[in-house]
Amino acid sequence: MLSIIQAAGWPIWPLLLCSVAALALVVERSMALRRRQVAPAGLVDEVLQVLRQGVPSGDVLGKLAANSVMGMLLATGIRTMAQDPRCSETLLRDSFEAAGRSAAHKLERYLNALATIASAAPLLGLLGTVIGMIEIFGSQAPGSSGANPAQLAHGISVALYNTAFGLMVAIPSLMCHRFFRGRVNDYLHDMEQGAERVVHQLLRMDRHPPERHQGSKR
Repeated sequence: MLSIIQAAGWPIWPLLLCSVAALALVVERSMALRRRQVAPAGLVDEVLQVLRQGVPSGDVLGKLAANSVMGMLLATGIRTMAQDPRCSETLLRDSFEAAGRSAAHKLERYLNALATIASAAPLLGLLGTVIGMIEIFGSQAPGSSGANPAQLAHGISVALYNTAFGLMVAIPSLMCHRFFRGRVNDYLHDMEQGAERVVHQLLRMDRHPPERHQGSKR
């Protein structure tokens, strides 16, 4: 590997940095986008079961928000109902939508950076190819006694190694970006469906405090 890097010349160093950054982003997103970290199975059903007994306390909502990204989304909407039991349906849905936008931003973090690496790596490889071709033609300068085999071989290696390495970085980065994008879309769909179920349950609840009746006077 060291001999390949030395043969490819200085244009391969930006590609090496891109490969390290892409690997770090893939590992980070793989850990952050796990099912239990985002939308655990059965969480919505547990929340609905708790809501059938009434609006939960602040401690319960805090634990729900710390559970996962979906838990944070549901806790935000339920907290709106807990603070104002007579809030309108529009206000309740706006609260869920705002929390959903925040959740989407959290899930999509670093995906643009991964897409940028996937797009830039072939261009950096092409840059190395152009530099290698320049060295090749430079070795064939007019007035020289003949072709310099060493310089010619070095130019060809720079051109080919950088092109290959650029594709080796770009293809896995693009595949991982598409995979993570699809997973995020699936999570957002699940959170949207779960939030809709919780909204319907909250709207069906008795949100008006019971009236106190006075006894009849004799």
